[in-house]
Amino acid sequence: MDYVEQQLAQNERIVFVTRQHWISLLPVALRDLGIAIVIIALSIGGASVTPSLLPLGLLLLLFPLGHFLIRFIGWRNQQYIVTNRRVMEVRGVYMKRVSDSWLEKVNDVVTKQGMLGQLLDYGDVQIITGADIGVDVFRRVAHPIQFKIAMMDQKAIYSERPAEFRSRDVPDLRARLNDPRRRGLIT
Repeated sequence: MDYVEQQLAQNERIVFVTRQHWISLLPVALRDLGIAIVIIALSIGGASVTPSLLPLGLLLLLFPLGHFLIRFIGWRNQQYIVTNRRVMEVRGVYMKRVSDSWLEKVNDVVTKQGMLGQLLDYGDVQIITGADIGVDVFRRVAHPIQFKIAMMDQKAIYSERPAEFRSRDVPDLRARLNDPRRRGLIT
């Protein structure tokens, strides 16, 4: 979490952290397991004819195992984080990508859960913002209801803060920025 903590602004704190549900790894695991079973069967069958094929077959097992390991590490390094100011999506192992949606810009949140998602507690969370792109979709999020509640609670708390803790009014900001020019400090 060190990388994420470096991304936090002053007085910003993490409220909720989740990632994709483990079920998102299931198709990859089943495919790699199927490939491994085929490799083992062919290695054992080929070893009865040519014994030197068994070590080659065992060596080929590294490919599905390596593929699953790479996907697992990628899954493990993807996080969805709610802070007291924003929602962050962090992904990547060597090259990190951080995507933010500021809570003040969030207009609506949509969660979708099928029957299996309700049973296993996962679903899709769609965050609709006032930004240009406008929509962030987080697929197969573990604990989507808690994620949404944490985000909406923080948005409500943020909205209830006094105005001096939120963004300043434009005229006030303009006056403060114009002050150094008026005093002759800058031209």
